[in-house]
Amino acid sequence: MKNIVILISGRGSNMEAIVRAAAHEGWPARIAAVIANRPDASGLAFAAREGIATAIVDHCEYPEREAFDAALARVVDSFAPDLVVLAGFMRVLTTAFVERYAGRMLNVHPSLLPSFPGLHTHRRALEAGVTVHGATVHFVTPQLDHGPIVIQAAVPIAAGDDPARLAARVLASEHVAYPRAVRWFVQGRLSLDGMRVNVTPPEPQWLFADTHQEA
Repeated sequence: MKNIVILISGRGSNMEAIVRAAAHEGWPARIAAVIANRPDASGLAFAAREGIATAIVDHCEYPEREAFDAALARVVDSFAPDLVVLAGFMRVLTTAFVERYAGRMLNVHPSLLPSFPGLHTHRRALEAGVTVHGATVHFVTPQLDHGPIVIQAAVPIAAGDDPARLAARVLASEHVAYPRAVRWFVQGRLSLDGMRVNVTPPEPQWLFADTHQEA
């Protein structure tokens, strides 16, 4: 039975999707804790209702990123994680923190990496005129939004899309892709070959969202 620790900053809708999938699909894992860097993160209430341990490490109490990350690592480690999941965790983590959980920390990014790393991905995708956007679940490495890709979900851009409409459809695709990637990890089905992630036995590492899908 593997322990999963999920880090959030707000509502944690991907956290909710993972918690529900773990229960519904009977994963060989448990959500050991949900940890937030903001005391007002509304996802903490959902986790508490589900009987999941919660904790807060308020980044405002630490003037330096290194001090915050060290405090966060102490709390994360208290739950003996096999996997750390970033679910809308809006902090850039230090190299020391990332390397502490190398090969066992996942993130979801709202673009088809390596396109549009960083912020404002939906606006940037529309401005670039691409016809397909989406989301990427990847292992976390010190280089921001650059780790080995586990699964990607493609979302067509429709006529009349604005950033908010596009973001809603991408988020809906994240709620499918992210739990799938976490399940593969806890089932011991993921292996790294350089920058390539393999799933054994093979399973498609991509999803195509319905053109008319709405969140």
